[in-house]
Amino acid sequence: MESVAGLPASVVLLAAGLFGLLVVGRALQFARLRSFKGPFLTNFTNLPHRKALFKERAHEWYAEVCEKYARVAPNLLITSDPDVWIHVNNKPGYKRSDWYYTACRIEYQRDNVFSQTDNKKHEQRRKQMAPGYSGRENLDLEISIDQCLQEFIDLIRSKYVSTDAKIVPVDMAKKVQFFALDVISGVGLGRTFGMVKNDTDVEGYLQSAEEGLRIANFSLAIGLSWIAQAPVIGRFIAPSPKTPNGFGRMIATCFRYVDEREANATDKRSDMLASFIRHGITGADLKTEALEQIVAGSDTTSSAIRIILLHIITNPRVYAKLQKEIDEAVHTGKAPTEGIISHSQTKQLPYLQATIREAMRVMPPVANIFSRDIPAQGDTVRVKGQDVFLPGGANIGYSAYAMHRSPEIYGEDAKAFRPERWFEEDQDKLAVMLRTNELIFGHGKYQCLGKSVAQIEIGKVIFELLRYFDIAVMHPDKPWHAENALGLFHIKDMWVQVMERGV
Repeated sequence: MESVAGLPASVVLLAAGLFGLLVVGRALQFARLRSFKGPFLTNFTNLPHRKALFKERAHEWYAEVCEKYARVAPNLLITSDPDVWIHVNNKPGYKRSDWYYTACRIEYQRDNVFSQTDNKKHEQRRKQMAPGYSGRENLDLEISIDQCLQEFIDLIRSKYVSTDAKIVPVDMAKKVQFFALDVISGVGLGRTFGMVKNDTDVEGYLQSAEEGLRIANFSLAIGLSWIAQAPVIGRFIAPSPKTPNGFGRMIATCFRYVDEREANATDKRSDMLASFIRHGITGADLKTEALEQIVAGSDTTSSAIRIILLHIITNPRVYAKLQKEIDEAVHTGKAPTEGIISHSQTKQLPYLQATIREAMRVMPPVANIFSRDIPAQGDTVRVKGQDVFLPGGANIGYSAYAMHRSPEIYGEDAKAFRPERWFEEDQDKLAVMLRTNELIFGHGKYQCLGKSVAQIEIGKVIFELLRYFDIAVMHPDKPWHAENALGLFHIKDMWVQVMERGV
């Protein structure tokens, strides 16, 4: 055989060989997971999974698959069992899957604590960063949050209060995002980006970050996320501080703050950046982690606040009951009559805590599969009283939507927003619910480092907004627009009217 259709025989043989390898690879994947059922096409192709990512509704598709199956792609399993997911996150040998986490890199060929898939490097970096997030070394943490929250309240009161004579629409999705980014930049870098003060997306940071997230999600969906990290060409695609506007400008600003701090050895501020430096994170690594905390910390917390607010203001019974608890707290001295409520005081308000917990259960603010590589030797897990062997070489992830809406755990009305479920009298059942609910923030060595910061921020802002204002959606038929990109929700057009309360 000298040629086929004018092509040299060597080219034909190479193409045939590559096709053969692809077929063999798919056959091995099918054989490896043949005992795990999934939608028909998932036995052979990633197309159903890619389609769900492309439509930016992957979290809903994962939940639908979990109702009947355990497989979402030829080499990818999924679970909604909290015990299985805890096991996967606790047991040595599992690691984050490159296919997802590499796509979550912000910089070219540089890992941060979230995207790092090497277990030893990830563990070491967490140890260096945890004290700064916990508040033990960030003594001004709550004060910084209070200052940002007071600016946020003042902004609404000065520009966006409606009256009987005039409605002033406000996109609460955008304002909450301004607030969240100011908080994380303030507690993380020692100075805010000034979003709330200027009531604008300074330098287009947020718009560019959202566009970048959607591009990353699209690239993952079509199987091309690797290009942004590819040698040579990736340098021209990945975000760069040299870009003069938008996200590049945000990176440059963040890096400048870090450079200024490292250059000033006498700076005694007690914020996250100072803690990171004290624990040995310097130079390019310090810039990488500072940038990651800004991007991840603002997106996740702002999503949580918006989710909680929407569930409250669209449920009159819950809204009235929560405002009653808030008013009574102020009148009885459980909360200050002036100034911002403390974190410890928010924790003493049971219905506030139940409402926050319940809204984040019904709609987890971070909802991707967070895939893990199963150890090469495989592993055995317990599912509904039976041992199930997970073959090595495959991946396993979880569906937050399916897990946190499970009727087996939360009751037959698990998909309904009902804060009262957290006052369950059966203590054993309540313990299972609480244990499962904590997985919203991850588990073990993968638990969200910013959990405590987010909880402080969320409790305070929900209390203070409902203390001073009555909030109503402008468009009940479409209260917002929400899309899922890489597990983070891009929420916009949450138009509301805000009226001052007579308190």
